[in-house]
Amino acid sequence: MAKTKTAFYCQNCGAQFSKWQGQCTSCKQWNTIAEEVIQKPDKKDWKSGATSSAKRISKPVLVKEIKYEQEERLNTNDSELNRVLGGGLVPGSLTLLGGEPGIGKSTLLLQIALNFNYKTLYVSGEESQQQIKMRAERLNKDTSDCYILTETKTQNIFKQIEKLEPEVLIIDSIQTLHTDFIDSSPGSLSQIRESTSELIKFAKETHTPVLIIGHITKDGSIAGPKVLEHMVDTVLQFEGDRNHVYRIMRAHKNRFGPTNELGIYEMLGTGLRQVNNPSEILIPKSDQDLSGTAIASTMEGVRPLMIEVQALVSSAVYGTPQRSTTGFNAKRLNMLLAVLEKRAGFRLGAKDVFLNLTGGISVDDTAIDLAVVSAILSSSEDIPIDQDICFSAEVGLAGEIRPVSKIEQRISEAEKLGFSVIVVSNQNKISNKNYQIQIKKVSRLEEVVEFLFG
Repeated sequence: MAKTKTAFYCQNCGAQFSKWQGQCTSCKQWNTIAEEVIQKPDKKDWKSGATSSAKRISKPVLVKEIKYEQEERLNTNDSELNRVLGGGLVPGSLTLLGGEPGIGKSTLLLQIALNFNYKTLYVSGEESQQQIKMRAERLNKDTSDCYILTETKTQNIFKQIEKLEPEVLIIDSIQTLHTDFIDSSPGSLSQIRESTSELIKFAKETHTPVLIIGHITKDGSIAGPKVLEHMVDTVLQFEGDRNHVYRIMRAHKNRFGPTNELGIYEMLGTGLRQVNNPSEILIPKSDQDLSGTAIASTMEGVRPLMIEVQALVSSAVYGTPQRSTTGFNAKRLNMLLAVLEKRAGFRLGAKDVFLNLTGGISVDDTAIDLAVVSAILSSSEDIPIDQDICFSAEVGLAGEIRPVSKIEQRISEAEKLGFSVIVVSNQNKISNKNYQIQIKKVSRLEEVVEFLFG
């Protein structure tokens, strides 16, 4: 019989220690170190009856000798999820979905499970079968290919999997699972790592895609340190304000596709609706010409988006001017304000500047620089910008207007949504395609000011 071994782990960052101490020297958190069992005798594999020692020993193989066949991805019947995943679920992959409590993680995965054309097992450790049935009725979906199991012990789950042989497995959530091979409580670092390890072995050996829900901490990161994110193939983050109807899905890690794609959903009483044209919801329809607003053309992966940039410039009443942003990098805002002060002669050093990107999304694309600058100038001068004008260019420190990538896709999106003018850099090379939209090319910030405000 092998001797049971224990070790001390930080429940916040996963650092290991030989003995208990009050503060973790890695993440500097107090009272987060706990003793956990790391080895028990006669450890079994995920299959009932097979021991882990019976596993075939791997041998090194030349890269050119490895046999590889392109496997077809499983269609989730959800265009937004397919886009974020890179085309669908990869057989044998492990996908982790995280998000705030009540944001709609369970609703999304149950909706996907009910829409699947494959035999699906939905394992819930947080809700009863009656609760899940109530949610399924609210979603107005019913299918015979989705099975519900309420269980938290991994050994019992794998026994049911061997009998049912599902084509897709969904776990809600990984923090509720526990295995007999570890004596610590569910949700602890050792339990999460061991349960995830068993799911990975099951997924790789049976080529069954596994979707798991993960809780998050108060600072927004996946609960149970980075160990969990390193083990899985894909990490998806479900974002949004519970007080708003829109939800955003991003891929923070993806071994089988891009990480710069964006999926947008609308939360309704009947579930989550896919938003195929997000520009329509990000640009509000208004009959009034208001100062301090400008429309920017940005890119999220291969998807062009039109978003509204709102700025408010007012006199600083508390002495020190405030610089506040929502959805935009605060340091980049300070840089653009310095460019306006130095290169364009606008005195904004004693003014409060507030910036907001509507729709609750965050954008890192530098192509919205020109829209940000235009919105600030519009608010400062209290002169509205024509609603038929949009912007797509980067602003340099010398006040020059710099080109951005995929400009033709941005122009086509603006044209499709009915804009009459798009302002771009004169360094952008545009093909001789006959656009219906007017393309205004500028090279300096002064030309933009002259074009907008005369």
